[in-house]
Amino acid sequence: MAEQAPFRILSLIASATEILCALGFRDQLVGRSHECDYPLSVAGLPAATAPRFDIHASSREIDERVKALASGRDALRALGVYEVKPGILRELQPTHIVTQMQCEVCAVSLRDVRAAVAAEANFDSRIVSLAPNALADVWEDFRRVAAALKAEEVGERLVSRVVSRIDAVTRAATRAAARPTVVAVEWVDPLMAVGNWMPELIELAGGQCLFGEAGRHSPWMDFPALAEADPEVIIVCPCGFGIERAREDMAILASQPGWDALQAVQSGRVAVCDGNQYFNRPGPRLAETTEILAEILHPDRFQFGHRGSGWIPFDGRS
Repeated sequence: MAEQAPFRILSLIASATEILCALGFRDQLVGRSHECDYPLSVAGLPAATAPRFDIHASSREIDERVKALASGRDALRALGVYEVKPGILRELQPTHIVTQMQCEVCAVSLRDVRAAVAAEANFDSRIVSLAPNALADVWEDFRRVAAALKAEEVGERLVSRVVSRIDAVTRAATRAAARPTVVAVEWVDPLMAVGNWMPELIELAGGQCLFGEAGRHSPWMDFPALAEADPEVIIVCPCGFGIERAREDMAILASQPGWDALQAVQSGRVAVCDGNQYFNRPGPRLAETTEILAEILHPDRFQFGHRGSGWIPFDGRS
């Protein structure tokens, strides 16, 4: 990397932390969000944010609480779903703050970051806001972060490296005899399908995504619609949940009338995935996400070694 002035970077979203580290700026990170957990070396950085809901509550309770915070039904609405801890900006004195404007449920909103900076008012930070709606937007976010840190060439190399890995999977997947139909679930209770970049990745990995549209927010759905579609593969990757927490919610799906009759269930093609680390985190590890999808969709062709860590098969019935 070319020599440059030292930065003091605060990342307020997990995907941005991964992007920054992949670009070579780990040593210039001075703070992170409460969700930033990869690479492991960032764990020692001060967490600048906190959620305003119980992350250990049930999926239904989390959904209701977040909706109340985001819709104006809660007195804390003006403060958002997450908070920037008071005084943390003054303490860290960041030259750059990386946040997002794609989803107020995913991380601290751009509005709240601006309000927090204005409240401190004793330093000047450049705010870099990401908007990963579709897959192409993710790559543009890589470039946006790199440009803000005067590392454009490094950014282009990162995009090229991740896209090349995905392209290699796609080329191999096109040789498969069939493209299985897929329903990918981003939230179990209430039921939500994947959106944004995920429908694209499913197609690139050799599947047919039945719910969700590339570049658009994740849509709500209901179990009768899932049952009517009767996909060949069901992928469960709740936003913010690892495999163990996602597996706990499988009892909700498996208790639905007609679950056992679904062809994906009968053929053992239901996968529980780490949505937190991979599927719902638009950073460099979308390459690994594509590999995980390929392993699930075409197990006869792909074994990248993600089974057991990125996903597990679910063989439970009601």
